[in-house]
Order: sequence, then structure tokens, then C-alpha cells
Amino acid sequence: MNHSNEIIPNEKRKFWNNDMEAIIGIMVVLLILGTINVFSSSFILAEAEFDTPYFFLKRHIINIVIGFAAFLFCFRIDYHKWRRFMPMILIATVIALILVLIIGPQVNGAKRWLPLGFTQFQPAELAKLIAIMIISAELALRTKRGQEINIFTPPMGCVALMAFLTEQEPDMGTASIILGIPLIMLIVAGLDKEKIYKLIGVTFAGIVLLILRQPYRLERLKVTYDPWSDAQNYGYQTVQSLSAIGSGELTGMGLGVGVSKYDYLPEAHTDFAFAIFCQENGFLGAVFIFLLFAAFAVYAARVAAKAKDEYGQILAMGIMILIVGQAIANLLMVGGILPVVGVPLPFISYGGTALIITMSAIGVLVNIGRVGEKE
Repeated sequence: MNHSNEIIPNEKRKFWNNDMEAIIGIMVVLLILGTINVFSSSFILAEAEFDTPYFFLKRHIINIVIGFAAFLFCFRIDYHKWRRFMPMILIATVIALILVLIIGPQVNGAKRWLPLGFTQFQPAELAKLIAIMIISAELALRTKRGQEINIFTPPMGCVALMAFLTEQEPDMGTASIILGIPLIMLIVAGLDKEKIYKLIGVTFAGIVLLILRQPYRLERLKVTYDPWSDAQNYGYQTVQSLSAIGSGELTGMGLGVGVSKYDYLPEAHTDFAFAIFCQENGFLGAVFIFLLFAAFAVYAARVAAKAKDEYGQILAMGIMILIVGQAIANLLMVGGILPVVGVPLPFISYGGTALIITMSAIGVLVNIGRVGEKE
């Protein structure tokens, strides 16, 4: 029988041809939504402090351009090559974290930025990605050799040092991410159950000590589940955040119409940008953001599963946990479920260094998928 004339049905059309295109597409959509939200949530503050409503928008667009350059750079470099340069990058990051404590400008009682003349750089954001990369290399090596997964190793010591320096700023939220994600990666990689229990105990004790070290942290923790008990002080941000979210109802007040940015909600364009987004785009807009991050998690996990070596698998999973984990932490914080810890929502919150590092991480992630498909 001649099959040459058979009609082959067309394949079902897809939005993208592979997982990497899906990840890039999700990133672009989040960048567009974030840019709109940054302008909408910041133009009142920008006008009041800098005499132009476009101050933060202009800086945000510049950061996007730099972020795309960083994304393309990381996308084009084979992710295996990062191992070679990691010691130098790690040393530079530690030095930058030390310099922040020495020469960094103090803002709201904290030193977190390194002045670079024309702009500022936040080394702790870079430390998040570096921590994941060095632990991925360590875990891949141990997995390949069939060695036991340990907590107390030189790479974990480097991660702990970066977390310690970040905590000195003080920035407990970022320090927790720098140390916490590598620990999660150890558990996922197969850490012994007995060591996991010990780790949980030590982690709990460490969190208690860090909370007691700064009195305001304990007060924030106390009002987390009843912010109205101290609505004019430690519970103020949470109360205003919940009010903004609730006032958005189903479809929101409309772009630029949200009232909470009029000096009611502190950090409206940074840590609490999602509250303004909900106020102006409603429940439907919030669900759309949830779905975008959920889809990102799925496609990133697919890239990790298809990676051809242990390093690629672990690194891809670490990047997924970094981006989605921060999103979850921010959403829970803005929703009053977690204490106010200062974790931004990737792409939606204003923050130059965070945006550039996130886009760099996605560049590495897409490269892992690209290399995996070539082999």
C-alpha cells in the first residue's frame, strides 16, 4: 500500500516550541506587567521627591536593558564554564559584601548598597545566585562520585559567610534566602534524615536568635497574625497591604487609580508592589500572576529534568527555587501570612540589582535547556 499520498494531520499548535521559549515568554510577560506596575505604584512618590513622575520608570527601563544584556550573556555561555570562574566571582562577592558594611550609605538604618557613582549595586542579590551555583557544583560532584551529602563542607561555609555578612547589614530576609535555598537543595539532593532533623533544630534555634538580636523583628512577628492590634506601628504595613488587596475586589480599581500609593502604603513600589497590583487589577490580576509563576516553575522543572548531567539538573532546580521561592515569600508577606521580611516579588517589585540578577539566572536556566537539547 502506498503511504506517500496519505494526509498527515497537522500537529496541534503551541504557543512555543520548547520549554526555553516558554520560560522566555513568561519572563517577557512579567517584565511588561512589572513595568506598568512600577510606574503606577511609584509616580506619586517620584513626583514628590524628584519633581518628575517618570524617575523610577526611567531607572527601571535602564535596568531592563542591562538585564537583557546580562540574560543574553548568560544564555550564550555554556553553564559548565561558570565552574571555572566561580572562585573569582565568589571572592569578589564577599569583598563587595564587606565593602557595603564599610562604605555603603545608610538608608532606614541599614547598609545594603554599594555606591558606584552613577548608580548603586546590592551585592546580597548577587550572593543569592552565587550561593546556588557553588552548592550545585558541590552536590553534582558528590552525586557523581557516590559520596554522602554533607552540610558542613567548604562551599556551605562560603554560603554561610555570605549570609552572615548580609545579616550584618542588617537584612535577615535576604540572608535567609542566601542560606536557606542551598539547604533546601541539600535536602532535595538526598541529605540523610537524621541530618535533616538536626538541621531543622539548628535552623529553628538560629531563627530565634536572629529575631531576638533585633527587637523590631520580635514585634513584627507578634503582630503578624493580628496586625490590627498595632495598626499604627508594627502592623501598619500589613494592615495597609491587606486593605489595598481587599479594595481591588474582582477586577480592580483600574491602572493608576489605586489610592494606597498616596503615602498610605510604605514601600508601595518595592516590597509591597503586589498589593498595589491587586488594588488596580483585582483578584483576576492576582490569579494571573500566580499562574505565571506556577507555569514558570513547571517549565523550569522540565528543563532540570531534561538536563544531561547532575550539575545542570541541580543548578536548574536551584534557580527555579530561587525565583519561585521569592515569589511565594513575597506573596505570603504581602498577604499578611508571613512577617514583613523585605523580600521583593521578582519582576513586579522595583529593584535594579534584583531584576538584573533574576534575568541573569534565567539566562543560565535557558542555557541549561539549550545545551540539554543539543546533546
